[in-house]
Amino acid sequence: MDRSSKYLVTGGAGFIGSHLVDALLDGGHSVVVLDDLTTGRQENLAQAQANPYFRFLRGSVMDASLVDELLQECDTVIHLAAAVGVKLIVEQPLRSFVTNTKGTETVIEHAQRYDRRIVIASTSEIYGKNSSGPLSETSDRILGSPSVARWSYSTAKAVDEIMAGLYHQERGLRSTVVRFFNTVGPRQSPAYGMVIPRFARQAVRGEALTIHAEGCQRRCFLHVADAVSALLLLLEHPGAVGETFNIGADDEISIRELADRVITQAASASPMEYLSYADAYGPGFEDMERRVPDTTKLRALTGWQPRFNLADILTDAIADAHAEWRSDEPVRVSSALEQRPPSACGAAPAVEADLAGR
Repeated sequence: MDRSSKYLVTGGAGFIGSHLVDALLDGGHSVVVLDDLTTGRQENLAQAQANPYFRFLRGSVMDASLVDELLQECDTVIHLAAAVGVKLIVEQPLRSFVTNTKGTETVIEHAQRYDRRIVIASTSEIYGKNSSGPLSETSDRILGSPSVARWSYSTAKAVDEIMAGLYHQERGLRSTVVRFFNTVGPRQSPAYGMVIPRFARQAVRGEALTIHAEGCQRRCFLHVADAVSALLLLLEHPGAVGETFNIGADDEISIRELADRVITQAASASPMEYLSYADAYGPGFEDMERRVPDTTKLRALTGWQPRFNLADILTDAIADAHAEWRSDEPVRVSSALEQRPPSACGAAPAVEADLAGR
């Protein structure tokens, strides 16, 4: 296998990043990971560490000299490093904003300097409070007040996208922007507000599943393997250069119904507990009722189709939760989903924000 292609993956010890690293190595490429381990974990790279064509560097994308050195030796960069997760964004808004803007600027500048292909990870948070749907890449952004910390993340990622677009237009940067909608799978931590890992952990431990507000928010969830598949297809397609693509699933479920599904599939007796946004994240937190991607552009260019459904996603999340809690216990997964009474949210199926799910 030709190992001449070398990839730099920033944030490669994170959830999506580590799965992408494994896929690139399996595809016969050499991979360098740059990660400061703020939210990433080295154990996510256990499989990669055994590969002689893999190298890990603990460091920051804010370190311009290090980024410069790595871009000289790599052919392509996938920039996934970012401050993500509802709790992190709300609790450390300034640090998150600076990391997500200056870090991306540093990577873009050096990618352009050495004429490297670059894929830049953005987020469905770009659309803000736009609850119409499905949302296409050209849908309007609807944001709350700049004083609300929640929207600083959306704004920072918009700055990243604008930089990528202007560098492409004015300086020929070979860039592609990908907007991740809620992405879920093995290795995803519940520590930063990611709802499915949190529900799975609560269910296997018999704890109450905490539902924010009334649980009527609607979201779609994509398996990380399908997200990585989309990334690989875009990396290989020359028509992706200079473009922006949504990556996500399009089947909706409500927070209440998701909690039902997790409880049933985990064979859990956990109750449900409702928590206001103010109690969960502090006063002034804002959310959107619905977030559904339109992935027509991605499908038309690459032929991409997701292979995994919500049941598959929950199976993996529940298995991860069992492994974390009690590794010597067998994973118990129900063979069929029982029917439960509809929630008070009405007939439309649907969950709270994952802030990109990385």
